[in-house]
Amino acid sequence: MTDRLLEWKNTKDKECLLVKGARQIGKTFIIEDFARKHYKHFVEINFEQHPEMKAIFDGSLSVPELIQRITLYLPDAEFVPQETLLFLDEIQSCPQARTSLKFWAIDNQYDVIATGSLLGINYKEVSSYPVGYERQMDMYALDFEEFLWALGVKESLIDGLRGHFTSGEAIDSLINDKMMLYLREYMVVGGMPAVVNKFVETHNFNLVHSEQSKILADYLNDIAKYAPTADKPKARSCYLSIPSQLAKENTKFQYSVVEKKGTARKFANSLDWLRDANLIAYCHNVSTIEFPLAAYAKQDQFRIYVTDIGLLIAMYGFEMKRAIIDDTLASYAKGGIYENLMADFLLKKGLPLYYYCKENNSVEVEFLIERNAKPVPIEVKAKRGTTTSLNTVLDKPNIEKGYKFGSGNVGIEGKKTTLPLFMAMFVS
Repeated sequence: MTDRLLEWKNTKDKECLLVKGARQIGKTFIIEDFARKHYKHFVEINFEQHPEMKAIFDGSLSVPELIQRITLYLPDAEFVPQETLLFLDEIQSCPQARTSLKFWAIDNQYDVIATGSLLGINYKEVSSYPVGYERQMDMYALDFEEFLWALGVKESLIDGLRGHFTSGEAIDSLINDKMMLYLREYMVVGGMPAVVNKFVETHNFNLVHSEQSKILADYLNDIAKYAPTADKPKARSCYLSIPSQLAKENTKFQYSVVEKKGTARKFANSLDWLRDANLIAYCHNVSTIEFPLAAYAKQDQFRIYVTDIGLLIAMYGFEMKRAIIDDTLASYAKGGIYENLMADFLLKKGLPLYYYCKENNSVEVEFLIERNAKPVPIEVKAKRGTTTSLNTVLDKPNIEKGYKFGSGNVGIEGKKTTLPLFMAMFVS
């Protein structure tokens, strides 16, 4: 994430940065750390901690007047052109601050980063969106590679594994087994910073689960607090239905799982709100495996995944953690969970999610990405298994390669590269 912030700093031109993401994923920590390392002066306003500071943006939004008002509230704040970062945290709580980004960008003397959770909640109150003056960046919880860093796994080992990903050469079986154990730990812990810290400090899965339960309770409270009144119970029901959706043989999202005889008309807006809050991600079916995938996405056929794998496992309850760690989860229950694991990897790489399923279900590929303007199919197996659908897709002349991720080692057979699941961290 720091690299992406630095890239914005070095390439922006009259452009503020808006970092979007769910609550408690570490946005504030990352940006504060970035500011300390790359700016001489740093001014921070958190609109949830200090709601009184919303008044700064009630009047004129000219930059000189905004600076005057900010220094009334923060007498020690220094605004030195080209040396200052202004950080507007939780900007969704102050719609006029969002509007002000345009004027900070036009002024172009100070760098401005804003962060927001649940940015959709006040969209009707924003008087003018800063179109053309705002670069948006999605942020997620820690990914698997960052989880390994937190555990103290050496960068040299990760780089060595990356070499096997590139070369297709098999990994030492001892290393492969250890990495699969790390992966199962990541599945039950996930990447929420507070949860990862608890695991690193204690290696106690009970305490990990308690921390995740607090976050899930906070998310449900956010739904109750911020969702539109008509959507509050529906958004809650949709969110809580995801474990059941992914436990089905067909993991396509079905409104009837949320409520008997449920319909898109009733629940679609609630799902969109959850997506805008970065609590879930859509994965759309495509009508054909052709570039660009977005052009062939079926808007009414999709799967829904939780944006952090650890929170999904926590939603199933503590015993699911035991089954994942001990690798005793029954085969029929694994499909959707391992799909969400792969979605976790891809989302945290900034990749959009697509899958392919023919109308008669005769061919199904769990994920599709794009590389060099060509589609790349990805099949996910909790264990070893046949890849009939992937083999069928790889016969298409426009497909140059595909990946099968499972519990086996590295290997290449024609267009198909077989990889252990943890190597999905190298897909980009």
